[in-house]
Amino acid sequence: MAAVLAVRGYGLLPVTRLGALRPLSWPSMTPAAAPPRTRLAAGCSNPLPFDGGRGIAAGATLVAPAVGSSPRFGIPTAGTCAAVPDAVSAAAAARRSTSTGVPPPPRKEVVPGPATALTGEEALLQDMVAKFAARHVAPNVASMDAKAELDPALLAQLFEAGLMGVEVSAVHGGGGMSFTSAVIVIEELAKVDPAVAAVVDIQNTLLCNTVRRHGTDAQAAEWLPRLATSAVGSFCLSEPGSGSDAFALKTTAVGDGEDWILSGTKAWISNAKEADIFLVFANAEPAAGHRGITAFLVDRAAAGGGLVVGKKEDKLGIRATSCCELTLGGVRVPAGNVLGPVGQGYKIAIGTLNEGRVGIGAQLVGLAQGAMDVALPYAAQRQQFGRPVADNQGMQFQFAQAATELAAARALVYNAARLVDVGLPVVADAAYAKLYASQVADRIAAACVNWAGGVGYMRDFPAEKFFRDAKIGQIYEGTSNIHLVTIAKLLSKKYEV
Repeated sequence: MAAVLAVRGYGLLPVTRLGALRPLSWPSMTPAAAPPRTRLAAGCSNPLPFDGGRGIAAGATLVAPAVGSSPRFGIPTAGTCAAVPDAVSAAAAARRSTSTGVPPPPRKEVVPGPATALTGEEALLQDMVAKFAARHVAPNVASMDAKAELDPALLAQLFEAGLMGVEVSAVHGGGGMSFTSAVIVIEELAKVDPAVAAVVDIQNTLLCNTVRRHGTDAQAAEWLPRLATSAVGSFCLSEPGSGSDAFALKTTAVGDGEDWILSGTKAWISNAKEADIFLVFANAEPAAGHRGITAFLVDRAAAGGGLVVGKKEDKLGIRATSCCELTLGGVRVPAGNVLGPVGQGYKIAIGTLNEGRVGIGAQLVGLAQGAMDVALPYAAQRQQFGRPVADNQGMQFQFAQAATELAAARALVYNAARLVDVGLPVVADAAYAKLYASQVADRIAAACVNWAGGVGYMRDFPAEKFFRDAKIGQIYEGTSNIHLVTIAKLLSKKYEV
């Protein structure tokens, strides 16, 4: 069966192996050349800094690729490549010193390059997702927001397009692409509807990636094909008494022969209404505190009546996403559904949420861009005092300030995403990205309402929805204060304050 690298029917061909990616033009579907955005060195997946198109920038030294690396961005490679000046190596060493103590994954040496510059394949993916969003998401945004529910047909289209398993290997039915590719998908969807972007973000960064990184081969074979092609997942950590203090959770896991019995209540669980698979964190040894927390994969159908999805919360923003209470009343889970070692769930949650925060940063960057994309054209055509509102210098200064802050937020997000892709610690960078992106999205979304004046306050103008959607960015996947605490702790450790 052909594996889909990106968006089916929107410019990328289904392929039977990674590396067979060929771009297609829209709408004729005839072969077309990839946009010449960034040149890649042979065997290297990240952009190289080229000097005026004449060659690799001064100071970059290519190292022969090592055989055996996996393809990235749909490009078959012979291995990894390196061009790391001493200063970059020193900076990387300093960055590793700010980790939480959890051993980082093996590092891949890469050529430094601009974080927001896209490879040809990434640019194609961006374009195709934008077209998908315009065709399938945009017509449903207002109705889904008003009804506070996700259109089931759209959910099926997200799976069909390959957007729910971006990093899942082709063997397991996914795209086999990079974390940065997932970030691109999330940002593009958020420009049209941040709610849909949130659904895709949770599926990719919190569910698929957790199973990919911590599951056994058998678990990957069982769960990843479902997550990539048909089954919505929910990440179940928060409880009524453990929000920011996540590891104070009270849900328990009690061993019973070869099984575990899960009991407790989870709160504010995104995608719970639609979910078929729940990644549940429960304490298997409460006396050990957070060191007893363990991750379990729970199948909704197998759980039966013991798993109850409660009332859907009536939210301010991202209303199309479900957010529900989840009750586990003695749910029996086989030992084979324990994800990672018993008692290591807290480490799994920490690592997963660090990457999830980068995904939310991408959602917020897309949100801010989407708000500007609707407000600025209106300001350019709205006539007051005999000229367009956008012609006033005071307005232009506000536009310029917003664009500058948005560019900075995007750079933080993509830098963090590139760090994930090469296996470098991302604790601090994820906090920077999520914190600043949430602040910028909140400011820009509010400004866009103001720029549109009375029209901006109306429900039928998109700026109003972006304004409501932006607020959650400072709350979920770590509040702004929690990110500030994280950054401050890392600074204290680094400088022994």
